[in-house]
Amino acid sequence: MVEMGEILAELRKDKHLLQKDLADFLSISIGTVSNYETGAHEPDFETLCKLADFFQVSTDYLLGRTDLPYDVKKLSEPIRDGITISDITHTLLNMSQENLDSVLEYMELLTYRSKMIAERGNYRSNLKANKRSSDK
Repeated sequence: MVEMGEILAELRKDKHLLQKDLADFLSISIGTVSNYETGAHEPDFETLCKLADFFQVSTDYLLGRTDLPYDVKKLSEPIRDGITISDITHTLLNMSQENLDSVLEYMELLTYRSKMIAERGNYRSNLKANKRSSDK
């Protein structure tokens, strides 16, 4: 399991922030941020929530309880016609194994189809580029 300090340091670096920047945001010392990142200390609940909001991840992600960084609020946002990711997850978790297998097969088919369309687009682009080169 990844430690919270490692996750926090990675998130900070991904945003190209210094420990000072994060310390200023949280109104704490650079030493405290350093202690969080090294695992010497852990943030209190309020600070943990501020960190999650700042980096737009869940507290479970910060705590190393999940590999999915998504903010829980994202799960409640409609993705189409009022349907949320949370609704889809609930539906999947309550499906029969047979129906779940069918959904997974369909997702694999869609993924394959998208890959084929992208490769076809790349192929056509390369053909056009080669044609222009040979026309010169």
